Amino acid sequence: MTAVAVVLLLVGAIGGTVALRIVKKGGEGKGQQPPVALEFSPADLARVEAQPLSRWLPVSGALQPVRQATVKAKVSGDVRQITVREGETVQAGQLLARIDTADLEARLAERIGALESAKAQLALADKTRSTNLALLKQNFISQNAFDNSESSYAVSQGTVKSAEAQVQLARNALRDAIATSPLTGVVAKRHVQPGEKVAFDSPLVTVVDLRDLELQAAVPAADVPELAIGKSVELAIDGFGERRFAGHVERINPATEPGTRAILVYVGIPNADGTLRGGMFATGRIALAASAPLATLPATAIRTEGGQTYVWLVEDGKLVKRSVVIGRRDDTAGRVEIRTALPSGSSVLAAKFDNLKDGAPAIVKAPLPVPAPASAPTSGKMQAAG
Repeated sequence: MTAVAVVLLLVGAIGGTVALRIVKKGGEGKGQQPPVALEFSPADLARVEAQPLSRWLPVSGALQPVRQATVKAKVSGDVRQITVREGETVQAGQLLARIDTADLEARLAERIGALESAKAQLALADKTRSTNLALLKQNFISQNAFDNSESSYAVSQGTVKSAEAQVQLARNALRDAIATSPLTGVVAKRHVQPGEKVAFDSPLVTVVDLRDLELQAAVPAADVPELAIGKSVELAIDGFGERRFAGHVERINPATEPGTRAILVYVGIPNADGTLRGGMFATGRIALAASAPLATLPATAIRTEGGQTYVWLVEDGKLVKRSVVIGRRDDTAGRVEIRTALPSGSSVLAAKFDNLKDGAPAIVKAPLPVPAPASAPTSGKMQAAG
């Protein structure tokens, strides 16, 4: 098909004049129509306003129980019994595990025998000392001979005390073969199974108390002066949708973390009903003092494209695309700080419109006048109408 799309033959009624007009594909050759001006109502526009913005300090991290304990073996041996499993509730002092005590009982019997022997030696040394004391008074033995018996008595006393201590240690080991829970809580992990051999200080069972949880969050050191113990924190926790949990700042670390300029803040979350679990990820925010009045626009007026932030202005009957630098954002009020100075009284498009072009004609429609309420007719007019 040639570039000529249509050949029109126009025959003039007067003078028999014939004229030809060639129109190319795509409408070229037609009369150019002036662009249609875009109309916006006052409700579509916004102006820069000086307003204070709410300030929030974001925090996030995993929840951890405030009280938890890993019960470890105090003696080595074979695990004879584990009485709990993960997820079970335990009370403080409840039996968790028992280690075989055959070797411990034999060791205790050995220590008791050594103690009895030491006591017998002490009794003999005491008798010898008493006899030598009487002989010394009668000058039948020398002072040196008596001193030897006195020394033997003292050594026997020390041997008895050492044997008593060994017996006590053996009894303690026998008692330590039974592991009990140090707190009331829930079993988080069972580290061993019955029949396994454990060494001293091997973990047996981990117990956590879920009634109080804690969030450890790193915050910029510059924001710490505005924090205080007891400040409320609103938290959203993964898995709970729109539900929010209340917490408060319990502790603030006195020093920054090594290699960073962040300070750890500890947020306490009550969990009396046990709804939350350790390890859940939480995000929240701490309310800070509001800022001084700043130049702001509605967040809906801000556009971002290709990493560039801009707004649409209506100036001198045209649309103008103006790049801006934004600052703080107040999601509660729905406003954003504008750090780029805009012309005084600028009309900014507050809503999102598609297919806008820089330089396109635009006008702002005047608001419709509000009709005055009709007044009630007077009685005289009513009579005249009648």
